[in-house]
Amino acid sequence: MTVELDRPPAAADPVAVGVGRVPGRRERGRTGLPLQGISGVSLGVVVLWMSLLVFLPLAAVVGKAFGAGAGHFWSAITQPSTAAALRLTIGLSLGVAIVNCLMGALVAWVLVRDRFRGSGLIEMVIDLPFALPTIVAGLVMLVLYGGNSPVGIDLVGTRVGLFMALLFVTLPFTVRTVQPVLLDLDREAEQAAASLGAAPAAIFRRVVLPQMQPAMLSGGMLSFARALGEYGSLVLISTNIPFHTEIASAVIYGKLQDADHPEQATQQAAAIATLLLLASALVLIVLEVIQRRAARRG
Repeated sequence: MTVELDRPPAAADPVAVGVGRVPGRRERGRTGLPLQGISGVSLGVVVLWMSLLVFLPLAAVVGKAFGAGAGHFWSAITQPSTAAALRLTIGLSLGVAIVNCLMGALVAWVLVRDRFRGSGLIEMVIDLPFALPTIVAGLVMLVLYGGNSPVGIDLVGTRVGLFMALLFVTLPFTVRTVQPVLLDLDREAEQAAASLGAAPAAIFRRVVLPQMQPAMLSGGMLSFARALGEYGSLVLISTNIPFHTEIASAVIYGKLQDADHPEQATQQAAAIATLLLLASALVLIVLEVIQRRAARRG
């Protein structure tokens, strides 16, 4: 009778078996592409690319704005015509943001909740301002609301004309930010509220609207930032009348055309551009805060 000696079992492969780990070693995640080896190079390329396209140009503008000192910067943005243009630009941008918050949400609601013939065409038309060159958008507004308007409305050289042009180019922002929220909205909560006897208005106010609000604010703020620096769609319809329809971007362009004092004019244009840049940066910061709070709520 032969006696077999007990042999220690072969070590199990942790990866194959799926249980047990080698002590003192941390397993790396196996999901995704293995880019760890070139992550440093990738980061360097990204930083270089962003520097060439964004950081260095912005730094150059800000440096030019403050190159002659803070006093010259303040003087450039407080000139009567410039200050009037800044007030008009900010006021129009705020108005556009408010209207887009409301009407953009309404358009998104209709497209998501109401299916009707022609909804696909509306979906395409909403994105049209993204595809059109801004000068073409200005031509569209001029043809529609110019001296030979087919609808009999002449808005050339008026603030209402500027407002309509800005609404046209900022149309998609709120619609496209609210639509995904409505598509992902849990309909069971609405049905539960309805089964408990809640009116449709109460359901919308208490169940739907709180979940839509962050997206509405985000779309409105994006509209504000776009309207703040818009020029191409306004240049044909505004006529650039100082203290009346002259906007900040038109003032910047006019400063750069000054051949008598090019250095001073460039500094003043950079100062106005820096102020608009700071306003846009503030908008983006607030937008980031809103998105983070919405993510935490979710």
